[in-house]
Amino acid sequence: MPKILIGDSLAPAAVDIFKERGLETVIKTGLSEAELIDIIPEFDGLVVRSACKPNANVIAAATHLKVIGRAGIGVDNIDIKAATAKGIVVMNTPFGNAITTAEHAIAMMFAAARQIPAANAGTQAGDWPKKAFMGTELSYKTLGLIGCGNIGSRVAERAKGLGMKVAAYDPYLTKDRSIEMGVDKVDFETLLARADVISLHTPLTDSTKNILNAEALTATKPGVIIVNCARGGLIDETALKAGLDSGHIGAAALDVFAEEPAKDNPLFGTPNFIATPHLGAATKEAQDNVALQVAEQMSDYLLSGAVTNALNMPSVTAEEAPRLKPYIDLAEKLGMFAGQICERGFSEVIIEYEGELSEVNRKPVTAAAMAGLLRSSHGDVNMVSAPSILNDMGVILTETKTEESPTYDSLIRLKVRAKPDAAASTRSWRTLAGTVSAQRPRIVEVKDMALEADFSPIKLYVNNLDAPGFIGALGVMLGEAGINIATFHLGRQAEGGEAIALVGIDSEPSPEMIEVLNAMEHVRYAKVLHL
Repeated sequence: MPKILIGDSLAPAAVDIFKERGLETVIKTGLSEAELIDIIPEFDGLVVRSACKPNANVIAAATHLKVIGRAGIGVDNIDIKAATAKGIVVMNTPFGNAITTAEHAIAMMFAAARQIPAANAGTQAGDWPKKAFMGTELSYKTLGLIGCGNIGSRVAERAKGLGMKVAAYDPYLTKDRSIEMGVDKVDFETLLARADVISLHTPLTDSTKNILNAEALTATKPGVIIVNCARGGLIDETALKAGLDSGHIGAAALDVFAEEPAKDNPLFGTPNFIATPHLGAATKEAQDNVALQVAEQMSDYLLSGAVTNALNMPSVTAEEAPRLKPYIDLAEKLGMFAGQICERGFSEVIIEYEGELSEVNRKPVTAAAMAGLLRSSHGDVNMVSAPSILNDMGVILTETKTEESPTYDSLIRLKVRAKPDAAASTRSWRTLAGTVSAQRPRIVEVKDMALEADFSPIKLYVNNLDAPGFIGALGVMLGEAGINIATFHLGRQAEGGEAIALVGIDSEPSPEMIEVLNAMEHVRYAKVLHL
């Protein structure tokens, strides 16, 4: 039974989902790094919010961990690179708190525009400071969105309901989508010049860090209102304070900070500045939603292989998983076969899909093929870590698809360009193909030679010249070594030409026997494969 560690507080209904799905749960919150390292080897899954931090040290100790689920959007507390290298899926719940965060951004705009916190403080102090506060309307003003994705689009929708015009800077926003939303897609400089209010809704990356720096803030309209309910670090906080002190920036409202918890910040105490302690997702509805979603997602993955909202692996729906499973198995075994016959490594991979497979979600199938391919050289590789390793190696990967398959309903063909040995002048290709028959993977082509064979655990692969008596001699050799033949499959180009034998055997030949086999007159190559 898969075992889940809940490292941060989670709604009881979410814990119930794990239990109802048959997963064992252990709730331990507030663990130190050392305590987490000590306990994590027991678990298959880890649920976190923002307090529990599975860093590289924790992940290195996680010998059985398969998935980390973040109940929320931000994953700054998770070392995704380390998790990917370890083959651990990292999931989040990007939609569970989108509405709540969008509403908080709108609330912060109103609070800044009408100076509500300062007016509240003065009123409750008995000052009745009515003349001290002159606000500004939001209606008919221009809202500039930096990022118009999941949350930004919801802010746009609500701002338009207030009668605001909306302009958005987002490299990933298409023209068609902007027209559909009624949003004006603009470049960054235009947004700075036009916006009366700027609200940020983008992840923190190398390209977005301090996107509102001193230069950008200087280029804004006098009196602009700045709102950030996305991620800390998107705004140069020192430059923002300078803009507020000079009066160029009319007001600012931040829910997130470069360093959190923000106990000491240059903005604190600045007039016309509003701060909340990272409350964007802090509603009962949002907390329940993200907790329920992460519980369902992690349960689906551990029990059926379905992948939803993963940050380091292609998504596979619960409906797709059963259909794709035999093809994922086939692709992995084809990769294992190719990896073991490319002993000197490889520089290029082509994976071809024919027939019905050309129309399905092929990304996880390709990832499985790459995992199998890398396993003989890199050890414990899976669908999560394989693409990252392949990219680091600089291997060229090409994927093609053809709607028709001449012989089979679906076919996967794997071509691997092997690195040459010292005596070779060119790099040769290793080509394999397979299909699924009766829900079982089958080899149907090796080196452009047709045959049909199963993937037995131990396979003797022989590339030879077609000659009378060779098959008998091979059988005798195996028999004399006490090795039982389970299956025997043959293919050849033409009579007397190149041929192959795939022999399923019950035990492994000695290295000395393989040396003798490779030294035989008609044998070009012989190797034991573990599949």
